[in-house]
Amino acid sequence: MSFKDISQIAGSAMAAQTVRLNTVASNLANADSVAGSEAETYRARKPVFAAVMNEGFNGAAGGRVQVLDVVESAEALRKVHEPGNPLANAEGMVFYPNVNQVAEMTDMMSASRAFETNVEVLGRIRGMQQSLLKLGEG
Repeated sequence: MSFKDISQIAGSAMAAQTVRLNTVASNLANADSVAGSEAETYRARKPVFAAVMNEGFNGAAGGRVQVLDVVESAEALRKVHEPGNPLANAEGMVFYPNVNQVAEMTDMMSASRAFETNVEVLGRIRGMQQSLLKLGEG
């Protein structure tokens, strides 16, 4: 596998983790939003990733990480009886998003670490390339 292939994999993984971090930020920003109906309520979003393998020159395998979609969570919304809330429906119910803040923070830490790991991979590739160039100076 060439340095270019490794760089492509790490770069696409960093882009995927950026999408993941953005969805986590969106979920956390809307975690306490309130709506008067289920249809208007914010629903947690999650990115869907895929490892895409492609065959390169002379049978060398390469790949990348691709974000297929960002989907809404199918988990149930929180329904709370708050008759004093101005957004409450006729029964006095309001709806809160299906965002689990602890799980979102855990997901954020995981995405951040994965991003850092790929930055380190790119740094090591650069170091190896520089070492190879120094071999020719000898």
